[in-house]
Amino acid sequence: MRTTINGIDIDYAIDGEQGPWVIMSHSLGCDQAMWDHQLDALKGQYRLLRYDTRGHGASRASAPPYTLELLADDALALMDHVGIDKAHWVGFSMGGMIGQVFALKHPERLHSIVLADTTSAHTSTPHSMWAERIRVAREQGIAPLVQPAISRWFTEGFRTASPQETERIASMIRSTSVDGWCGCCAAIANIDTTARLHEIPCPALVIVGEHDIGTPLAAALDLQRHLTASTLVVVSDAAHMTCVEQPAQFNRALRQFLDGVQAAG
Repeated sequence: MRTTINGIDIDYAIDGEQGPWVIMSHSLGCDQAMWDHQLDALKGQYRLLRYDTRGHGASRASAPPYTLELLADDALALMDHVGIDKAHWVGFSMGGMIGQVFALKHPERLHSIVLADTTSAHTSTPHSMWAERIRVAREQGIAPLVQPAISRWFTEGFRTASPQETERIASMIRSTSVDGWCGCCAAIANIDTTARLHEIPCPALVIVGEHDIGTPLAAALDLQRHLTASTLVVVSDAAHMTCVEQPAQFNRALRQFLDGVQAAG
């Protein structure tokens, strides 16, 4: 499905016919299909709204740079278009950063927030690294950025054992528009929400891969320490892309959390 919000076309999908809404926000360089391994685990009890972030997948790009506030406004407009008053937010990497800003701006719209393999401030990847990724994309296109990302996102064992799944994610990165990549890199580079995380009132789940080097355990611990009501889950034998590399562990943690929030009312 497609709609025009904030001046751009946004592509989205709805799965599930009943239950509370769950909004699923993907990582840089991916699209809504990143969540394919989570659908069967959730859609029987929840209604899922997956969407392609501005400049990713089938959603149109606008001229960069973007801000996390702009990307959060896109999500709010999409919620209003679909008719969602309140939802659980599941954000991965960039999607988790958008979720933090969304929760700070619109806390009344969220039942809970899941922050997977993300951060509230950059310590492992300095601003200069994001500037370099923007420069490469502008001068050479997305292709040179694919393999370095795949090497960070998955363990060597997974890349060897699951070449088709690895290529599925690589093709998403490869298909990302240059404007979308550069715009979102600029937004990501400026994440700085740590000091305000205590203002997010809803329950939170923080997920991190055991071998995640981009948003490592230290970043997840910072999130957990500063959020008012949070739980931390470490996914074993996984690097950054936990929802793809270890979907059974990821889905179990996600369902237990969401079901618990729902049961608590």
